[in-house]
Amino acid sequence: MEINIDGVIAQTIQLALTPVFVLVAIGNILNILSNRLARVVDRSRILQKSHARTSGLEHDAVVREIRIVDRRIRLINSAMLLLVMSGLSIGITVAMLFVEEVFSASLQNAAAAFFFASIALLMAALLSFLRETRVATNALKIPETYLELERKL
Repeated sequence: MEINIDGVIAQTIQLALTPVFVLVAIGNILNILSNRLARVVDRSRILQKSHARTSGLEHDAVVREIRIVDRRIRLINSAMLLLVMSGLSIGITVAMLFVEEVFSASLQNAAAAFFFASIALLMAALLSFLRETRVATNALKIPETYLELERKL
């Protein structure tokens, strides 16, 4: 029995396109998260320098913001970990598709399970990202005095 490897590989590449598109999306989200993490880390460094130089109400405000920044860092790290795990699961899915086709192995159920796991991990990462953006938004409440709501503009 002769196997047409070129046809098998072409068919498998077509089959692997969906997981690869998910992998591209994961990469884009990781890029967004790493940029957010860099900005939050920069802010934490500024706050840590202010921590020793402040006292009273100003010190309390710095500590409150450090706590918020710490929570944001943990949420971003959590989302990034989940995304990396999702990406690895996608990679395993694609590898299984090729192994199944090239070696005539029966891996469809396992590949489907890994793909499902990668999507579940992606959704969990997006939820963590959503939580981080909510924490950031809640921390940035603009005081009404700056809004000058009594003025008609």
